[in-house]
Amino acid sequence: MNCGFVSFVGRPNAGKSTLINQIIGTKLAIVSDKPQTTRNRILAVKNYSSEGVPTNINLTGQVVFIDTPGIHRPLHRMNVRMVETALESMHQVDIVAAVIDATKEIGAGDRYLIEILLGTKVPIVIVLNKIDLMAKARLLPLIDWYRRQGEFKAIVPISAFTADGVSQLEKIILASLPDGEPLYPEDYLTDQPERFFAAEVVREKLLKHTSAEIPFSSAVVVDQFEEIDERNIIRLFCSIVVENESQKPIIIGRRGEMIKKIGSEARQELEQFFGSRVFVGLHVKVRSNWREDDRLLDQLGFVRERQ
Repeated sequence: MNCGFVSFVGRPNAGKSTLINQIIGTKLAIVSDKPQTTRNRILAVKNYSSEGVPTNINLTGQVVFIDTPGIHRPLHRMNVRMVETALESMHQVDIVAAVIDATKEIGAGDRYLIEILLGTKVPIVIVLNKIDLMAKARLLPLIDWYRRQGEFKAIVPISAFTADGVSQLEKIILASLPDGEPLYPEDYLTDQPERFFAAEVVREKLLKHTSAEIPFSSAVVVDQFEEIDERNIIRLFCSIVVENESQKPIIIGRRGEMIKKIGSEARQELEQFFGSRVFVGLHVKVRSNWREDDRLLDQLGFVRERQ
């Protein structure tokens, strides 16, 4: 039985969260076209049986996938913690899968990522994502470029959105893991609490309906998460935290229409996720420079910076 940890790392907006969701078969990580959507480490477990393994290889096992924030140049303490999370994960796993947006030209950020990858002591799989959005003639030269950069376990072209090539990637990952016993129970899915997913769904809707600086300078804090079993209802109260007073009316909207839309869409998705009725109460709170506030960053689950 092959068991172990795999970390998905890469630049912002490379499609790591979409890939995690595609592999697991359920939505554990929120997705958005805004860079730096993933802010926290998300662990997801998938069990494979000999009958259910992709591409019909004769292997069984358990893979613990770790989704991480995009590696970028940090401008705030929050971003420093995000990048630290991604970099630390690379030294605590059996395999690193570097997810690359294959539609973009190779730049300084990609070269920096390659430099980091080649400095690790674990096997590296290069995952060229979004091949459904690029001309096939560009793919072979791109594969060749990465092949010339160093020694990698494999270079796998995929589309996390359409699932093209994802089974092949799973086969390579599973076959590369060490022999061992499962690390988690068979019915275990993730280590993140329900409060985390509730806050993330609200933030996803916030990202969907806002632009400019708001997606980067806002956060969602769960103030109250109450389950009322006899009525099969969850009462959720959240604060949307922003940095400036001028951002508050944008999120509230005219006559409260924007915040109602965010709450309504979040409620619908959370009811499907939890399988129960959900009440969502939202309000906007202004906290200047919250991205530099260690106390709030702790509350939001960002790992502490290395000293």
